[in-house]
Parts: sequence; structure tokens; C-alpha cells
Amino acid sequence: MLPAFGLQAVFTHWEFAPVVTVAVALTGAAYLWGVWRVARRHPARPWPWWRTALFLGGLAVVVLAIEGGIGVYDDVLFWDHMVQHLMLLMVAPPMLVAGQPVTLLLHASRNPLHTWAKRAVRSRVAAFLTWPPFGLVAYTVTVVSTHLTGLTHEILVNQTLHNAEHVLYLVVGYLFFLPLLGHEPIRWRISYPIRLLVLVLAMPVDTFTGLILGYGGRGYVVTVPPRPPGSPGPVADMWVGGDAIMLAFMMIVVWMWGRDTRADSLGLGRWLEAARRSRFDELVAGRPAHAVAAVPGTERQPEAAGAPAAPRASHGAIDDDEHLAAYNAYLAQLNRPAPGDGAIK
Repeated sequence: MLPAFGLQAVFTHWEFAPVVTVAVALTGAAYLWGVWRVARRHPARPWPWWRTALFLGGLAVVVLAIEGGIGVYDDVLFWDHMVQHLMLLMVAPPMLVAGQPVTLLLHASRNPLHTWAKRAVRSRVAAFLTWPPFGLVAYTVTVVSTHLTGLTHEILVNQTLHNAEHVLYLVVGYLFFLPLLGHEPIRWRISYPIRLLVLVLAMPVDTFTGLILGYGGRGYVVTVPPRPPGSPGPVADMWVGGDAIMLAFMMIVVWMWGRDTRADSLGLGRWLEAARRSRFDELVAGRPAHAVAAVPGTERQPEAAGAPAAPRASHGAIDDDEHLAAYNAYLAQLNRPAPGDGAIK
């Protein structure tokens, strides 16, 4: 019989999982090796410390969720089981994504590992797995199938399935958040509005799953006795935590959008420039340069004797002299009084 669940129990109760411990230790060691290699090869530009902290923090979340108090109570408290899911699906993966392990591997490795990693990232399989629609579908199917089907009970009573669920959450969470929050050299470069749209579409998945678990009938809620005395009941309110986390990610995307000055993520600037060029050509079409001679202010000044000719833009460029003169003529025509508009008598 476990004691009553509380915040203290999260950090004081542990169960050793050798596979998890070895996997986390090897992953953390490999990442730190990459950081050391980059610092040695590029001392002027070492690997950002905050990315290292986020990646190691993501590994720590995995250990805490599986081997800490969260993992100790996950078989006896459905509420705690949901907290573990959120940690493995929505907390640890984004932190691992922010650590940019693929970019670190490319910077730290040499051939043949470097070539192999580059080919793997650019492969069709990687392009499909990191495709945002695939990540959204995988996220939806994973949440629904592991909570609203008979698989829920099997996972709670079968340790092998339970461990497989942990791996599934980490993989699906990583693939879902990679194109939304990451900057890895993958094929997809989606705009920030589309990133927000994907997060908005994913939010109802947690909401409706939590509502069905909490209010759709006791048939969905599975609590394995005995339940520790004084611990919370099996209230499956994962939708509260899931929606709050998803909202936080939306705010992060907006923050990233505001800081991204490298390119126009919306493509709005490129669209406006194309529209300007198209409208400009349309306005000055059929207006040769000699047609503007009668318009005051648009005459060409004769060049001084012996002075070198001023360089002219190539014919056909949108901002060359002829286009600008024709555009000035067009503006002068717009400012002319309409026929019949005379002084008031």
C-alpha cells in the first residue's frame, strides 16, 4: 500500500527502470559529447548553453515521469496516469526539440557519420515523418486510441504495453512538435500562422478526450485497486492541463514569430512586391517616355557638354527612368481637374 499521493511523493518515491536509465544516460552522454566537439572545433561559436539545458531538462522529465513518483503511482491513480502522459507527450518532446540534437550531430560529426546523418534527414522517410499533417494525425490517433478504446485497460495491466506506450508518446510528441517549434534541417519550413493553426487543431483532441473520460461514463475510467488513502479520485481532467500547455506553445510560436527577422514568414512582403510590380506595369503600360514631355516637371534636363552620360537602368526594369517618368505622367493626369470643373461664378 502506497502512502497518500502528494508533491513530496513525486520526488521521494522511485522505481528503477534499467532500460530507461541506460537509454537516458547514453543519450545525454552523446549530446554532451557533441557539445564538447563543437566547442573544440569552433571555440568562437560554442553550442548555446540554453539548448543543452533544455535537452538535458527534457531527459530529466522523462526520468521523473517514468522512474520518479509519477511513474510509481501511474498504475494505481488514473489522475497520475494522465499527468505522466502529458509529461511524455507534451513536455519532454518540445524540450528535446529545442535542444536541436540533429543540428548538433551534423556540426559535431565527421564522415562517414556526417554524410549518413545528412542523407537520413533528407530522405523521403524523414520528410514524411516530419510532415505536419502526419504529425497531427499521429498525435490525434495516439491520444484517442490510448484513452478511449479497450487498449486503455490493457496498457494498465500489461507492463510491456505500458512501456511501449511511453516510447510511443515520446516519438509522436517529438515528430508533432519538430516542425512547429524546431529549427532542424528538415524539409518543411512552414509559416508561423500555419504553426498556430496546427496547434489550434490539436487542442480539441485533448479537450474532447478529457471531457469523455471525465463525463462520458465510468466505462472509460480505469482505476486499479488498491488506491492510496487520501489520494485524488480518478478525475480525468487532462484536457485542462493539455489545453493550458497547448496555449503556452501558441504563445511561444507568436514570440518566435516576433523575433524572426531573417525572412518574411507569411510571404506577405514577397506578395506585396509582386503586386506592386504588376500594378506598376499595368499603370505605365503603353505610356512611352516621350509622352510625358508636356507634363511639367517631367522633362529631361540636357546633359552638360563634356559631362559623362548618367547611367540608365536597363530597359524594362520596373524602376528605370522611362517607367518613373511614365508613372509621374500618370499621377499628373490624375491631378488634372475633371472636364466641366471650373471656378464658381
